[in-house]
Amino acid sequence: MFSTAVRVFGLGTRLVGAYAAGKRNALNIRLVALSLSFPDLPPSFDGYRILQLSDTHLDCLPELTSVAADLLDGIEVDLLTLTGDVQGHPHASIMASTTPLRSLLEGVRVNDRRLAVLGNHDPTDMADALEKLGFEVLLNHSTILQRGDQRIVVTGLDDVHRFFTPSALSALLDAPEGFRIALVHSAEVADHAAAANYALYLSGHTHGGQICLPGGRPIVTRLRRCRHAGVGTWREGGMIGYTSCGLGVGDVPLRFNCLGEVSVITLRRSVCQ
Repeated sequence: MFSTAVRVFGLGTRLVGAYAAGKRNALNIRLVALSLSFPDLPPSFDGYRILQLSDTHLDCLPELTSVAADLLDGIEVDLLTLTGDVQGHPHASIMASTTPLRSLLEGVRVNDRRLAVLGNHDPTDMADALEKLGFEVLLNHSTILQRGDQRIVVTGLDDVHRFFTPSALSALLDAPEGFRIALVHSAEVADHAAAANYALYLSGHTHGGQICLPGGRPIVTRLRRCRHAGVGTWREGGMIGYTSCGLGVGDVPLRFNCLGEVSVITLRRSVCQ
């Protein structure tokens, strides 16, 4: 239903002459810089920089590759995270989305790790393709980022929007103790992550609405639960979340009242009063 509505909308923009403007908007991406503070962040991770990419869909709008590469050229971060939906068109080859992704990232310096999760558009074979690009793909699994004797726990889930299984919730609950970050394509299990004492939850999936009302209010987010977490920074209990607007677009390569983005998130240790 949603895909059909978007295609009809795309046809309508052609009829009224707005298609070109919508495509220009889709190519007008922004670099979002966030600083998020946590009282329990291990001191050695104060200032840790995370580059989040989400919903790249470069097979849907290949022109985004050079635009994003210019935006990211020379950026240095500690951790690169990819929160799902590398693929766009379901029948496109995996190389149509991963080859431009490789080009996009050539100018980025990553000092620590490259971590990824899959989204609802990504086939199973995407995990192998991302590993060839240097990513560690977390499918209901946790890994540890270590600095001296201090650490951060990162848990990545398989897509919970279309391919949810109870293993996703088990992965959240069974993660090692410590400062926990969840990488999940969709915000739809944010409440479970908060209950499991995660400090930060990074997601995408919604494209920020992609086609929004004036002021950036999404018309549709495709979230079945945790709908308050559709775009930008949000809270669930004691947990902070961020839902990226995503870099790319869906079947219709247009944006209105919503820019695509890449995000650099700096973790800060706040001082308890």
